[in-house]
Amino acid sequence: MNQNKKLVKTVLSALFLALSYVLPFLTGQIPEIGAMLCPMHVPVLLCGFLCGWPWGLCVGFVAPLFRSLLTGGFPPLFPTAVCMAFELATYGAVSGLMHKYLPPKKAYVYLSLFSAMLVGRLVWGAAMLLCLGAGAFGFDAFFAGAVTGALPGIAVQIVLVPVLVILTEQLNFLKLRE
Repeated sequence: MNQNKKLVKTVLSALFLALSYVLPFLTGQIPEIGAMLCPMHVPVLLCGFLCGWPWGLCVGFVAPLFRSLLTGGFPPLFPTAVCMAFELATYGAVSGLMHKYLPPKKAYVYLSLFSAMLVGRLVWGAAMLLCLGAGAFGFDAFFAGAVTGALPGIAVQIVLVPVLVILTEQLNFLKLRE
């Protein structure tokens, strides 16, 4: 990778990390809806798509831990931020890997996104199960946290992420795809 491309990816990754920190402040103004919008997920997914899997993995893992430590526990460090770190790292890695190896077509952007969202939620569920145990975290808790409680965020991700990825690539603005 040439130095200019590496610098652009570093700057973009820092921007996505900053967005992961700031966006929850904006959506958190309405507590009933704020957590359901999953505001940290969009920047991490974009980082994976636009910067690649290693960058997406790192930003995804660091973002919830960084935010928890800097805000005094929002989200709470254990188990929420720790489990989110594994979930978001998976989002960044899977979206980046699939986007790199699949053909550059719109349908594959959606396939990459859906795959990242599915695998990330499964990883979150596994992390929660390991942290809390089967007695405290069963299938009902998983389904409520990964699906029903996150439906608004899932909708935002499905609408926003592909549009931004496709526009960025059509404009050939960043010239990052390898």
